[in-house]
Amino acid sequence: MAASWGTIIFMLVIPCVCSTVFYRDQQTWFEGVFLSSMCPLNVSASTLYGIMFDAGSTGTRIHVYTFVQKMPGQLPILEGEIFDSVKPGLSAFVDQPKQAAETVQGLLEVAKGSIPRSHWKRTPVVLKATAGLRLLPEKKAQALLFEVEEIFKKSPFLVPDDSVSILDGSYEGILAWVTVNFLTGQLHGHGQETMGTLDLGGASTQITFLPHLEKTLEHTPQGYLTSFEMFNSTFNLYTHSYLGFGLKAARLATLGALETQGIEGHTFRSACLPRWLEAEWIFGGMKYQYGGNQDGVMGFEPCYAEVLRVVQGRLHQPEEIKRKSFYAFSYYYDRAADTHMIDYEKGGVLKVKDFERKAREDFIKITTTKMFGFNVLLYLSRICELSLFLSLLQLTKKVNNIETGWALGATFHLLQSLGISH
Repeated sequence: MAASWGTIIFMLVIPCVCSTVFYRDQQTWFEGVFLSSMCPLNVSASTLYGIMFDAGSTGTRIHVYTFVQKMPGQLPILEGEIFDSVKPGLSAFVDQPKQAAETVQGLLEVAKGSIPRSHWKRTPVVLKATAGLRLLPEKKAQALLFEVEEIFKKSPFLVPDDSVSILDGSYEGILAWVTVNFLTGQLHGHGQETMGTLDLGGASTQITFLPHLEKTLEHTPQGYLTSFEMFNSTFNLYTHSYLGFGLKAARLATLGALETQGIEGHTFRSACLPRWLEAEWIFGGMKYQYGGNQDGVMGFEPCYAEVLRVVQGRLHQPEEIKRKSFYAFSYYYDRAADTHMIDYEKGGVLKVKDFERKAREDFIKITTTKMFGFNVLLYLSRICELSLFLSLLQLTKKVNNIETGWALGATFHLLQSLGISH
């Protein structure tokens, strides 16, 4: 299995949050623009701010971006970012929408403390919800969004039309692609090779890249190719969002929980877990009982087979991606860091087979070591998720990771659409 993956490389780079700064070795156009994660000391009319909420399935995150407009008519320079987050996500409050909005209110206080009062009225605030709310019934999702919008209207910030909405999965992938290629300098100038992006959230996963081969254009399913305009350029991208293939949702599907939701007293069992395990897990506001196969098999191979049944035949795999470079972020990065495959602060470089090796090692530890307590549940969940990666990574074959996501690209698009920045 590993041999078929070849020598595909993953670059997993630490999230750019707070004072963390990402630089490349060579001199680039953006070198020196990340001056601080805080607001500039000398705030002027040329300083712009944007507040973007990322309402994911497992948590809500706020990004407060600071930009400086050096020259009229030119793209503003990103100067810094304030980042904070809360858990769980909005979807966990599916029947308590006012309580969900309170979590957003707390994060708005972060924005108020990060932006000078003189700029509040011209700083737009927007919340985009992703797959966690896409999976909810429409009425329940809209009830959550309504309460959040009410909170925004009471805030001192600029609230655009449609300030609270569900982000289409394809745009989630596109905007993450814009973010990564902006930060790495690939969108500055012409003729540079862009990087593909992979985003793995709790409920969905996205792949986006700029195709060059005619074969890709001719054999790609309808709806996977789209044109996107930004920075005075048009990009013809391959992008797709797989709803239900995020880390948490796919784990549920592997356990069989998606097909039998709502059955009280039912325990979902998996070969990915030790026979003695009996545990409880809450996701998306629902509680699930799960455990190991008490009289059946367990281990890497049967676990991998379970995961494969969920994803096999449901993923489009363009041949071109074997020769492209990708950045991957979100849970790709988190699980590699949690299992000490990379350094959490510095990131690292991995091959696909490194995920397989780590998963096999951890399965051996489970079968030879008697472990109890809450820590073992975290440990076992990571192993299950690493096995899931082995199937999901077949979607791309190679990944390069930087934790940027779609929020920065969405903020650029927001500022331009409002005429705040040109």
